Amino acid sequence: MRKSIIIVLAAAVMAALPPTGVPAATASDTLSWGRCPEDVTGAGLECATLDVPLDYRDPGGKTIEIAVSRLAVPSPDKRRGVLLTNSGGPGGAGLAFPAILRDLGLPRSVLDSYDVIGMDPRGVGHSTPVTCGLKPEQLASNIPKFARNAADVAAQAEYVAGIAQRCGSSATASMLPYITTANTARDMDRIREALGESKVSYFGISYGTYLGSVYTTLFPQRSDRVLLDSATGPGGWDASFTRMLSRGVEDRFPDFAKFAAAHPEYGLGRTPKQVRAKYFDIAARLDAKPSPEGFNGVLFREITFAELYYDRRMPWLAEFWRALDTGGPLPAPPPGPPNVENMLASQLHVICNDSDWPESVRTYQRNVAIDRVRFPMFGAAGANITPCAFWPSEPSEPPVQITDRGPSNVLILQNLRDPATPLAGARQLRKAFGDRARMVTADQGGHLAYLFMQNRCANDIATEFLVTGERPRQDVACPA
Repeated sequence: MRKSIIIVLAAAVMAALPPTGVPAATASDTLSWGRCPEDVTGAGLECATLDVPLDYRDPGGKTIEIAVSRLAVPSPDKRRGVLLTNSGGPGGAGLAFPAILRDLGLPRSVLDSYDVIGMDPRGVGHSTPVTCGLKPEQLASNIPKFARNAADVAAQAEYVAGIAQRCGSSATASMLPYITTANTARDMDRIREALGESKVSYFGISYGTYLGSVYTTLFPQRSDRVLLDSATGPGGWDASFTRMLSRGVEDRFPDFAKFAAAHPEYGLGRTPKQVRAKYFDIAARLDAKPSPEGFNGVLFREITFAELYYDRRMPWLAEFWRALDTGGPLPAPPPGPPNVENMLASQLHVICNDSDWPESVRTYQRNVAIDRVRFPMFGAAGANITPCAFWPSEPSEPPVQITDRGPSNVLILQNLRDPATPLAGARQLRKAFGDRARMVTADQGGHLAYLFMQNRCANDIATEFLVTGERPRQDVACPA
């Protein structure tokens, strides 16, 4: 049970070279569509591969393979272009994502307008994959562990240093410095050219908002309509973003507290205030004495964070709390994702390579002490040390700076109470884009807005933007 829960948690969570410095694709760089790999399901999907440089500064050097998928428009005479997509992460496989979007209810007007393109980003899945050679007991999560004190931070530092060492000595260590968001954006532009398109539109969720932001910054004149759902912020998954997760828990938790209080059968409290008190009570008891199944306070806090992503998970989370509170039977977890090691390894490659992380253990001890007070529910986790503090390579280039230079073609969607990509980060991204962007906020909780929630106002604005290119003249606040 404990291992299954950890795997579920892992699933829930995730100045560059100028465009003129990227060599143009050759005439032979085309996509030959055929059957997708057996584990990529979705009616109508076609797949292909494309060779790209491992290091774009050495275009004639080693190449790697990028796996691409297509859900073609049913009527080619209505087609206006292609819609590149990213399913988040980083580390998330994306070949099946076009079919998933269709099955989630991507409107027919969008499907009639675009060939929807998916990809496994470099290092992931059916693209040339990376590994850290992680042991089974290391297949947990890249979300930092809750630290009760400075000693916990020091102990975690020893553990994550070992993770970083394994990544640096793995079978794919030669690829390590080149698995970055900027290089993935350059891969996307190679896909654009292989498709024969002068411009591409884009839809990315979660971490995919940062990838889309980087793409339209590096290639502003090659991006058409850019829809970003649940934004990480202009720095992607950097140290400040990780600390922001603690704010996201505080933003989101009142929704769960209200749900649990409205269902007294769970026995977690009759008011939201009592439910919040129950969180600290269960965590403290598990800190002192783990459950017979091996759940301690750290895991309890991590799992609560992960299950706050979606409203549909609230009944399961309430059952989980009740079981730990009363000693009753634990609810069965949902199935975990395939190939957890590759997902975690590729995620680490991206987030550790994208920015320069603090390396001093004392810095993290100080941040934990501060955020434990600022955000008592999860602050001592979000501020804790990660393998990026010991990463075996330095960033190969400075982070891409998101600015307002380029066409006004970006639309940001954001839930007000998102635990994984908090509203504060979306506001920062909106500010960085300036007049390039408009932002639509939806008065709802949880992670992801378009199609994943039923806010008609936000969904209609997003669909209108993809189909016609029309955006609101100013930012919009959609009611619940």
